[in-house]
Amino acid sequence: MGPLLLALAGLALLDSLNVLNAGVVSAVIFTSRLSRRSPIPGALSFIGGVFAVTTTFGVCTVLGLSFLTDLLDFHVTPAIRFRGELILGAVLVGLAFFPLTAQSSAPGWAMAAMRDRPWVLGPLGLAVGTGQAPTDVPYLTALAMLAALHPRPPIWPLVIVGYWAVALSPSLLILGLSMRRTVRAARIQRGIMRALTRYGPLSVRLLFLVFGVGLVADAFVNHGALW
Repeated sequence: MGPLLLALAGLALLDSLNVLNAGVVSAVIFTSRLSRRSPIPGALSFIGGVFAVTTTFGVCTVLGLSFLTDLLDFHVTPAIRFRGELILGAVLVGLAFFPLTAQSSAPGWAMAAMRDRPWVLGPLGLAVGTGQAPTDVPYLTALAMLAALHPRPPIWPLVIVGYWAVALSPSLLILGLSMRRTVRAARIQRGIMRALTRYGPLSVRLLFLVFGVGLVADAFVNHGALW
């Protein structure tokens, strides 16, 4: 269980480099300051929407995969495991060579509506989470690892909750820094956003390459179990 948790923590850190989530929170903070309102309701509504959808998707996915494997009497053999590693590794290596764009702004209508109704960012968070969860390669990898774990510990849903607590930590950190009206806090907040925007996509591609090469190498080391 220890190695699995370390792997999941690494994937969650990879997900924490998502620029869009942190960008929306920063935009909420900026808009709230212009209107002299607290950014907490809007930012927490957005973060809560993303968190609710992604965790619910994760729990339902793991339960659905477990149900299908039990229904079909499907067992993960060493051959299936290493073939899966080989395919996933090849996909990650391929994704590493696709340029990623750092989208860091929320829709204009959402920012305009937030000035009067901060809760409207809750549905925006639900929409963003709905788009992220099914297409998030690190998250889908983590869910597949959890679904393949036998026996699965009773507290496995808390692992998914912890995953997204780590993945959303930059957004929460930016929100926390906005509560401190000091020059240092503002500088750190801007530094986090600059780092995520400048190095986030490149870091994700490098980590995809590292994870992908590692999985492919592990599959070839155990080539005897591939067939």
